Amino acid sequence: MLKTINILNKRAKFDYEIIETYTAGIVLTGTEIKSIRLGKANITESFCEFHNSELFAINTQIEEYLYGNQFNHKAKSERKLLLNKRELKKLEKAIDTKGLTIIPLKLFTNEKGIAKLDIGLCRGKKTYDKRESLKEQDVKRDIDRIKKAF
Repeated sequence: MLKTINILNKRAKFDYEIIETYTAGIVLTGTEIKSIRLGKANITESFCEFHNSELFAINTQIEEYLYGNQFNHKAKSERKLLLNKRELKKLEKAIDTKGLTIIPLKLFTNEKGIAKLDIGLCRGKKTYDKRESLKEQDVKRDIDRIKKAF
């Protein structure tokens, strides 16, 4: 009955090597979740940071709700992510020691209508790695075209 929303960060797989993925809940206000359900959100420029052992999604853009009044939310603000303590400690340790980063991969609503955010523990790719991934995509596309012809 509920329409599921999937908002992807397409640049993440191109710019970063994804090591691990986690699913986190997001602390949102009423108008924020209404905008997400309308599909008016953008996570391509966002990243995650720790503040006082809590994980926040920075630079996540959720457009203002059209029918919101003076209680409408800010379009870009920090949004707290909800994970288990064990997962938070593991991520914080990985960020401190290995020089990795946490990038939002997908913003979606589950079957209950609750907004969730898939985040990935990532390492940045070099330019030659990006060229290799582009070559792989081209080869795969060519193979698919040849298969389709037969």
